[in-house]
Amino acid sequence: QVQLVESGGDLVQPGGSLRLSCVASGMHISNNYMAWYRQAPGKDRDLVAQFFPSSDATAYADSVKGRFTISTDNAKSTFYLQMNSLKPEDTAVYYCYCSPPPYWGRGTQVTVSS
Repeated sequence: QVQLVESGGDLVQPGGSLRLSCVASGMHISNNYMAWYRQAPGKDRDLVAQFFPSSDATAYADSVKGRFTISTDNAKSTFYLQMNSLKPEDTAVYYCYCSPPPYWGRGTQVTVSS
């Protein structure tokens, strides 16, 4: 079956870094749009990073520009979110997303706190 599984979430101090991974089992991702979303406590799920397969272009929410980077490894059917200079406001459950058809991961918790 096709499944997206996130990993890499952790507790990290402000200013630290994390790398989230999303493994898309049962499929190749070379032709797929990929994205990362996050949902902070009590808030809506927001789009933070995108990858567009037709152009290999990326896009980011203003709140994470210059700090987060989305990347892909098609051979491993995996895509990543590198998060640097983390802030407490980055605390959220992070979800990976891939379409078509679409698919969602179940989320991984990132907590930024001293």
